[in-house]
Formats: sequence, structure tokens, C-alpha cells
Amino acid sequence: MTSVIVVGGGPAGLSAALFAAKNGLDATVFDTDETWMHKAHLFNYPGIGSIGGSEFMGVTRQQVDDFGVDRRQGEEVTGVSADGDGFAVTTDDGEYEASYLVLATGADRSLAEDLGCATTDEGVVDVGVDMETSVADAYATGAMVRAEEWQAVIAAGDGAAAALNILSKEKGEHFHDFDVPADATEAFGAMVDE
Repeated sequence: MTSVIVVGGGPAGLSAALFAAKNGLDATVFDTDETWMHKAHLFNYPGIGSIGGSEFMGVTRQQVDDFGVDRRQGEEVTGVSADGDGFAVTTDDGEYEASYLVLATGADRSLAEDLGCATTDEGVVDVGVDMETSVADAYATGAMVRAEEWQAVIAAGDGAAAALNILSKEKGEHFHDFDVPADATEAFGAMVDE
């Protein structure tokens, strides 16, 4: 069983998968490449002066791959369910199980509806600042939880918040993912050595 399944390969989903894998959780992300990022050009993303959305997605996917995420490119999730011990995710290729589920499917809220997640009066998935839905251990991110604030940097932050909350639950205390230069050098060196 995988620790975390992420449905959606845009900024929110890849951010959640990256933070989870970087900090020792097995993560699988299902990415159909239907992200709105292919229509974007980023000038407002911190640390990036200017980058095309498709190029940004390529860089981000490579980063996720470098941290060992099982990225299921092109494999569409057709159903999700909670079974008491975690979640089952169905695709045409099979069924996958995980302890945690992160939904990052943009404005498509159908999987959250299938799972029984509560929604707000605005019709978005109802979450707190930790991005957890009304279904325990299921998280929703990005455009799923926001009526109009559809920005790559916001979505990526939502994905990170979901992963950090999962990590906090797993570790039994509030978890911070904050690298200092020595940690970053060691982590980057380990990636290069693999």
C-alpha cells in the first residue's frame, strides 16, 4: 500500500507528491496532463522571472521524479472510495490503495463528490487551512477549494499544506519542511549520486 496517492499532476498535485516523497513517504501521482498550466506563462511565481507553463510543468515533473515519486503519466483515475483503512483509487489499469488521498483535479470536483466530501455554498470542496476535507485523511487542493483564486503559486501552496499535514499526522507532531544550506547540499548530493 502506498502512503499517499495524489490525483492530478498540476502545481498542487506535484507539490503534494514532492513534499511527501522528499520527507520519506511513498507517493504515487496520477497525471493526465490536462493542467491549465499549458495555457499559462508565469511571471508571478516567486523565484521564477519568466517561464512558459509547459516548460514549468516539465521542470516540476523532473523534480518529482528525482525524489522517487511513482508518477503514473497518462493514467486516468476513474473512481475513488474510502474503505476505513484508507482509500482505493481505480483506473483502467487497476486499483491502487493508500493511507492518504490528495485530490488536485482543478475545477473538476467530481471525485470529491463521489467520495462524499462536503462542499461550501459556493460549490467548492470545503477544507480548512490544512486542506483536509470532511472525509478524514482525504485532502483537496487548488481550484477544487477556491471559487476564483486559480493561481499556480496558490495551488502549489495548497499541495504543500496537504502534504505537511499528512507528515504531521504520520510523525505525531507538527512537521516543518525547512531546509538549511547543509541539509540542501546533502539532499541534492544524494539525488545526484543515485
